[in-house]
Amino acid sequence: MLLFLFIPISIVCTYSLLTKGVYGGIVSTFTLDNFHRAFDLLYIQIFWQSLVLAALTAISCLLMGYPVAYVMATASSRKRVVLMMLLIVPFWTNFVVRTYALKVFLGEEGPISAILLSLGWISQPLQFSNSYLMVWLGMITNYLPYMVLPLYVSVEKFDFSLLEAGRDLGASAWNNFWKVLVPLTRPGIITGLILVFTPALGEFLIPDLLGGAKTMLLGNLITEQFLKMRDWPFGSALSALLMLVVTISLIVVLRIWMGEEEKSRKRKIVVTAEALG
Repeated sequence: MLLFLFIPISIVCTYSLLTKGVYGGIVSTFTLDNFHRAFDLLYIQIFWQSLVLAALTAISCLLMGYPVAYVMATASSRKRVVLMMLLIVPFWTNFVVRTYALKVFLGEEGPISAILLSLGWISQPLQFSNSYLMVWLGMITNYLPYMVLPLYVSVEKFDFSLLEAGRDLGASAWNNFWKVLVPLTRPGIITGLILVFTPALGEFLIPDLLGGAKTMLLGNLITEQFLKMRDWPFGSALSALLMLVVTISLIVVLRIWMGEEEKSRKRKIVVTAEALG
């Protein structure tokens, strides 16, 4: 933790308070201008777009991943192994290759566009390339397993006899799902959201390959400052703000989760006390 986390973060935070040299590099002159510059309207818009896209990716992966995790958890042992293999196999392929494969698959000359054109369902090739829609699809494709795995662990540990008890007591399928299954699998939901939202917020490779020059997200902006503009102090300031926002978001989510757990524990105590008279 000290070597690979705290020391690099300390270096980034230190650079964010220094000044860019005339020809790049770092000048040991203390300044807060990098943080003032980060709050320019242009950069705030880029950050907001990154935040919205990351949240949309996390929610989309949750909506798609929960049914997948449920099917895996309720399948027989043999089918469960097959489904787990199908989920993990994409990890055996390089990240860049998977992203490029999606670009070709949904591109103007890709198989989907060709099939729809041959069927007469569309008159022009699909225009998915170099758009936020393409970046969103790319993030879902690459981050969905990070959502499914923690959800699968939570659903697998769930006592399904509770659903039968709910049905016997007259609960509808929706109430059974929303008031029994979801609360008891909340740890997997929270973990999956964190595992998807955190890297998606700072993602730069997928927007660069699928979004092109039209798509600028926070990860691309930071990469550009370090590699192209050679403005390490400003790139460090943006990185520090990104880490700060992620940390605050995690604290808020965990406090809400712990608060719900505490309320649930108190309700159980009250119910037990009333039952004991």
